Amino acid sequence: MTPVDQDPCSYFTRVDENRYRPTVHTGGAWSVSEQHISPLIGLLVHAVERAHPVADKAISRIGVDILGVIGMDDFEVRTRVLRPGRTVELVESTATAHGRSVAVARIWRLSTSDTTAVAGGAGPALPPPDDLPSWPIAERWPGGYITGIDMRPVVDPTPGHVTTWLSTPITLVDGEPVSPLARLIGLVDTANGIAVRVPPTEWAFPNLDLTIHLFREPGGDWLGLDTSVVFGADGRGLTSSTLHDLSGPIGRAEQVLTLRPRTG
Repeated sequence: MTPVDQDPCSYFTRVDENRYRPTVHTGGAWSVSEQHISPLIGLLVHAVERAHPVADKAISRIGVDILGVIGMDDFEVRTRVLRPGRTVELVESTATAHGRSVAVARIWRLSTSDTTAVAGGAGPALPPPDDLPSWPIAERWPGGYITGIDMRPVVDPTPGHVTTWLSTPITLVDGEPVSPLARLIGLVDTANGIAVRVPPTEWAFPNLDLTIHLFREPGGDWLGLDTSVVFGADGRGLTSSTLHDLSGPIGRAEQVLTLRPRTG
């Protein structure tokens, strides 16, 4: 087993061009011996931006399939362009551990242009986080990832709904510049754990995917989430979030859940 990096400042350290080592800050909420998927998704986006830089296209959809758990070992991330194009482009980013794919992101990038004249319909911005108190999310969930999150609800969370800000002082990759987009995307998967309907000690409700749609480029260090969770009667659930930065809404995220009672 690869030694976990104890670096207190980042989620990952780079081993070589394609390999990364997790730090203690990636420890998962369902199991502390596994990585939380949220930073890994940010890394998948960062890998695309690093390997395939473009100045005239913006990421508009990120579709992530979570294929399995990923332990606290070294792993690889590789990218490829699936559909090149002048105005639209599809890129894939895959994380592999011990020869097995654990997460695959397919990312659509669209050409940009000035559409200020018709921009609108986004909805109001959230109240800023500056004067809001932090909420003790680590009292509900274990793991190094959760302990590194600063969660500041706009109003007190209720079962199945929360409107809140998230931020972290922990960088994505040690010593590497990371875009605001990749940094904030690395927080989005937290949504499924902040508006819980039932105690996670009694029910498991992990998400199988994360799909993000964006209509503008985010900025800053704070991610706002207006999140609702629905549980169906046949073992399925859905976590839905409107995403914000400090200037207002930036898009939406959806997570499909598998529900099952926890035993022992």
